[in-house]
Amino acid sequence: MNSVSTVSAPQQALAVALLQFNPIVGDLQGNARTIIDMARQAYASGARLVVTPEMALCGYPPEDLLLRPAFMAACDDATQHIAQSLSDLPDLHLVLGHPMTAGDDVRTRSWSVPRRLNAATLIRGGQLVASYAKRELPNYQVFDERRYFISGREAGLGPVVVDVLGWRVALLVCEDAWFDEPAQSAVAQGAQALVVLNASPFHAGKRVEREARMGDCARQLGLPLVYAHMTGGQDEVVFDGASFAVNAQGQVCARAPSFEVASLAVTLQPHGEVTGNLAEPLSTDAEIWAALVCGVRDYVGKNGFPGAIIGLSGGIDSALVLAIAVDALGADKVRTVMMPSPYTADISWIDAKDMADRLGVRHDEIAIAPEFEAFKTSLAPLFVGRQEDTTEENIQARIRGTLLMALSNKTGAIVLTTGNKSEMATGYCTLYGDMAGGFAVIKDLVKTTVYRLSRWRNAQAAALGQVEPIPDRIITRPPSAELRPDQKDQDSLPEYDVLDDILERYMEHDQSIDEIVAAGYPQADVDKVTRLLKINEYKRRQAPVGIRITHRSFGRDWRYPITSRFRA
Repeated sequence: MNSVSTVSAPQQALAVALLQFNPIVGDLQGNARTIIDMARQAYASGARLVVTPEMALCGYPPEDLLLRPAFMAACDDATQHIAQSLSDLPDLHLVLGHPMTAGDDVRTRSWSVPRRLNAATLIRGGQLVASYAKRELPNYQVFDERRYFISGREAGLGPVVVDVLGWRVALLVCEDAWFDEPAQSAVAQGAQALVVLNASPFHAGKRVEREARMGDCARQLGLPLVYAHMTGGQDEVVFDGASFAVNAQGQVCARAPSFEVASLAVTLQPHGEVTGNLAEPLSTDAEIWAALVCGVRDYVGKNGFPGAIIGLSGGIDSALVLAIAVDALGADKVRTVMMPSPYTADISWIDAKDMADRLGVRHDEIAIAPEFEAFKTSLAPLFVGRQEDTTEENIQARIRGTLLMALSNKTGAIVLTTGNKSEMATGYCTLYGDMAGGFAVIKDLVKTTVYRLSRWRNAQAAALGQVEPIPDRIITRPPSAELRPDQKDQDSLPEYDVLDDILERYMEHDQSIDEIVAAGYPQADVDKVTRLLKINEYKRRQAPVGIRITHRSFGRDWRYPITSRFRA
């Protein structure tokens, strides 16, 4: 990207509002009402160009809702409703992100070719003035846009540059701004500013990457750029907000807060300068914490659960999940249950109660020894001559899962599971046991990150003069499933700092076994971890959805076959 705009500068400043809000997928009426209200507020504050995020009308990603004609018709009706509702503001220019039909689908029982566009439409004076269709369709990580959309190129649609009070403004949608051609084509049409609509799923470090890329784009083209971004949680993905604007030199001059609903007021000055409030970015750990809190809050809230239930063991994973849940939902909507077995250490139930008291949540204890003995008695005739092994360990976990799900059924509250990424990778978890539940909060946090975030959250509380939510002994004691006498995680797994590094290299960076060994990791550990990762795919397919934190989680962006003999 090396062409610089030679179009003469506009004669006056342009007041812009970037509507950073939290849509609910499929709530077309509710989303439309929010867009209308926020647009009116922005207009009253002086904004004349108002920009929503990508697919703001219907929420993102709507997935196979896009394949239903009734859904598309409802989106069209909601778009017209927004236009008419704002028709009394004649100089308001609203850029709306929404899906649009590009002709008849081709569909049989055996194959289907949907014709949908990921569109950005300029609305003015009650009219749909012009529509731009996304040209670059991502089909990696959590994205699956080629399943639903066709490119603006395939639809025969070119760049869209619209006049907004003397400014020639180009419309782009998300991925388009990561490639050279869409913006260059807009410059060739006389663009004086770039407007980018976005629904960019969060992973740690993504904000820095997107600001750097948009800065490069603006600097190379010599144009200011505004970036309207979604916030909120949708199933496993979260959107971090932090909408921003860069000047023609590529410098970030305005930024909205992360993970908050906001309307970012930006003024585009002639000759490419940009002014606006510049929110301080979050640190890495603060960003991850905010993402986890957002994911829990919106999954529970948007799906109508009255609260959450957590099996509190006295260990680090359930402790971290409890702290996140209370931050997300409030103590009054969270309850914990301690279910000691014959192998539960006294310090476990003491620490679990201590943490529940610190956070002010309801805490109950249900001993599972009677149920455990009943199971063993029932199975004894079938297990004659066989020693106790992981079978009996799993029975304990499944008793706990049954009790938690019974409470969930009776109260309507959702069970939050407590397994981490290290455990999910290696199968150090029990189907229908500790995997039983509705939402896996720390599914994408390796064990070392679990410890780091726990210390971070305690430090934040201490800095504010508050009681640290997680008792120190929970953080410092060796981790154990406590399903047999004197059990420690490292009886079965490598040390977590080694295990987590191997996982990151193999899973997130696609390094081969030989490459990981060459980097200094023991061959036996690498072989064990990669073998466990492979043979436990069947478990992960049956795990609850969980919040994506890294650029590759066990979810939409991990689709390996269960039956496979390939070894890297």
